[in-house]
Amino acid sequence: MKIKSLRDLPQEIAPPRDLWPGIAAHIAPSADAVKASDVAAARPAAGRIVRLRWLAAAAALACLAVGMWIDRSLLPFPGKVEGGALTVSTKGAAGPALDVSYVPDARYQRQRAALLASLQARLNELPPETRTKVLASLATIGKAKEDLERALGKNPGDALLQELLVNTYQDEMRVLIDVHTASNSGEGI
Repeated sequence: MKIKSLRDLPQEIAPPRDLWPGIAAHIAPSADAVKASDVAAARPAAGRIVRLRWLAAAAALACLAVGMWIDRSLLPFPGKVEGGALTVSTKGAAGPALDVSYVPDARYQRQRAALLASLQARLNELPPETRTKVLASLATIGKAKEDLERALGKNPGDALLQELLVNTYQDEMRVLIDVHTASNSGEGI
């Protein structure tokens, strides 16, 4: 008989001898040995789990503490700030006014002032279509800054608005630097 597929094979073939008793003897050693080894293995594992839980809790607490420290060091402090800072006062129903200031750092203010001082001269060196695009970009960025500052006045704790305001400051700086660089090199923007 020639076998052409697996279906041609017989469905059941009895082994020449029963192998299970030997397999069972190797798998399950004596009950006393199993109990002793389970107890010995369970204690260190349980101790490790407890230690890992405490370690995870300590790590979570440390992350929380670092996050709070970073949050406090990055957010502006209440009070009056000099030097062109935006100070917003909001009256809450639960208490006195909350003053929030959004102050770019001094280096940013110096660089921005220097770039703005030379902006008109740099714009005059650019082609008219480029000059129009740059002025439109700066006007859009200025309007966006005003809108974000107004929104932050209504909701000073909104992290997304704060991030958008910082991104807008960076966008303005990129445009000013591009104008400065393009007019120096004679290239377009």
